[in-house]
Amino acid sequence: MKDAFAELAEWFARHCNGEWEHFYGVKIESCDNPGWWVQIDLRGTALEGKTMERHREGDFSANDPQPPWIDCFVEDNRFEGAGDVTRLHEIVHRFLEWAHREETPTCQGVKETGVVGE
Repeated sequence: MKDAFAELAEWFARHCNGEWEHFYGVKIESCDNPGWWVQIDLRGTALEGKTMERHREGDFSANDPQPPWIDCFVEDNRFEGAGDVTRLHEIVHRFLEWAHREETPTCQGVKETGVVGE
């Protein structure tokens, strides 16, 4: 099984075409909660325009969540993931799982027989 960070690096590399990486990319930052904030641009990828069901755990009522917490969603063609100091790997993994589902083409026209066009 591939490490999530190696897989994210491969996802990034697949989108580098001499143009995309000059305007878009991946950001991983620490935040003062303390925790992590991950931003992944989706413009110019197969994920552009796709939606993701928000995944949120923790108490956000005071606008200063205490561990354990995580919040992942897509907004304005950007994956946004944040979480406490223990959740960085999970944030990246949640992006990759969603990206894989959304980027994998579905078979159109395949009936129960498994033969296209019947």
